[in-house]
Amino acid sequence: MAALSVLDLSPIVEGSDASRSLANSLDLARHAERLGYKRYWLAEHHNMPGIASAATAVVIGHVAGGTRTIRVGAGGIMLPNHSPLVIAEQFGTLAALYPGRIDLGIGRAPGTDMGTARALRRNLEAGVDNFPQDVIELMGYFQPAEEGQRLRAVPGEGQNVPVWILGSSLYGAQLAAMLGLPYAFASHFAPAELDQALDIYRSRFQPSEQLDKPYAMLGLNVFAAATDAEARLLFTSLQQAFVNLRTGRPGKLPPPVEGYERDLDPVARIMLGQALSCAVVGSAETVRQGIDAFVRRTGADELMVTAQIFDHAARVRSFEILADAHKSLAQAA
Repeated sequence: MAALSVLDLSPIVEGSDASRSLANSLDLARHAERLGYKRYWLAEHHNMPGIASAATAVVIGHVAGGTRTIRVGAGGIMLPNHSPLVIAEQFGTLAALYPGRIDLGIGRAPGTDMGTARALRRNLEAGVDNFPQDVIELMGYFQPAEEGQRLRAVPGEGQNVPVWILGSSLYGAQLAAMLGLPYAFASHFAPAELDQALDIYRSRFQPSEQLDKPYAMLGLNVFAAATDAEARLLFTSLQQAFVNLRTGRPGKLPPPVEGYERDLDPVARIMLGQALSCAVVGSAETVRQGIDAFVRRTGADELMVTAQIFDHAARVRSFEILADAHKSLAQAA
């Protein structure tokens, strides 16, 4: 059975603030560690009123410092926003503080709107076009320093921080295959090219020092509750947030709304059906069947599960139900 991990956007809910969101992230990470989840990743987004993980490396340090064994990392760092050397130093520092527990997932999208991307980007002429070269440069900083090497990442050199390529299109699949790196696909919000991306990644994979065979981790929305109806109600927070984002009105994560999808206009309903098609929503048995079917269809090596749930206690409970369902599948296998 595919391993289970957590992707946390550190949601800021309506009526709350970033301080509470970051405290909730650490609490959820501690529960995930206790429940046997493999990793806990945080995502870089900017200028988003509902996401508290913009300073991703800082939040990773917060979570890693408050846990003991679970791997903690970025899902991901948007490399066009940064100098590869700076990221090598940040994650080299994290790896020095928390040896053997830090992952670095990197993507080429800005993680925000283009106006904010211009404010963030160190070099407007480079941007995403230099992404492959930036990845190679970044990985080089994690290698042991060579005699006479003048530019070094300290901390960073010799840390061998595991690097992942993130993607929602065929581009990332090709790059991950060429470099022999593990690949994480953002099927939790952009599933359209999932099957083709997996085929490209697996068929073109070239073994590397980091990885000898393909390893694919897939994003999946899982909303679990005592009943299917309760889970569907929790899911409406994500649906609202997604519609708000796609219509240019990003905000804090809203509370659930009864009958939200029923009252949507047809265009928004179709958009949600496509963007959030990789979602398992329901009771323990529904979740068990859903994740089993998803893994059988995709051959995922690992599931990176996210759950934008308004109530923190309900979010923790959702991950508990999922862990139990996963355990039962593993025992059956």
